[in-house]
Amino acid sequence: MFEPDPHARADLKPGTTYAVAGENGWLYYGQVAPGKHLAFFRYRGKQLEPPGVALAHPLMSAVMVAYPSITRALRAGRWKKLGRLPFAPTSTSPLIVQWPVGTLTVTVWSSSGDEQLYDTRVDDPAIQDAELMAVWDAQQHIPKRLTADFGVEEAEWDVGGPIRRERRIREELARRFPDQPWHQLPDDWVPTNVA
Repeated sequence: MFEPDPHARADLKPGTTYAVAGENGWLYYGQVAPGKHLAFFRYRGKQLEPPGVALAHPLMSAVMVAYPSITRALRAGRWKKLGRLPFAPTSTSPLIVQWPVGTLTVTVWSSSGDEQLYDTRVDDPAIQDAELMAVWDAQQHIPKRLTADFGVEEAEWDVGGPIRRERRIREELARRFPDQPWHQLPDDWVPTNVA
């Protein structure tokens, strides 16, 4: 945790860099990318580091974070603004996938979310690492999401993000709630261990 700042405000200008207090005392680092998504880097530590250290590492994930939730996280001391640095060249966003409820057909969008590219099935191997179109809460979702993305400790089963994880969540919901029709999988569902 950082020192709470009751007057802090989120800044979504490209290059703005944040430290995030994650689970188990880990600090993660993210940078605002063009399109106002947050690019998080495959680096973490227990002490606050200069942001350039984290930005020299590869991209781990790129997600949309609700703007008001960043302000709340800053004010609560869960996030800390580290300033604005040149945008790291590795912080490009993956494709975004829109998955409507009740179908296996998904729409793939450009990383900026402004250009529809093509339709495919949710089990298409080419999109398994693409990000599900969603907006995350800075305090409630991002710490768990960073634990899952970093992949060292076991994450909670219901942390989604990439299509592969979202498919596993739906399989687990079907397993846990076999009598609820809204959690049943379609007959032509392809299990995630096959894709």
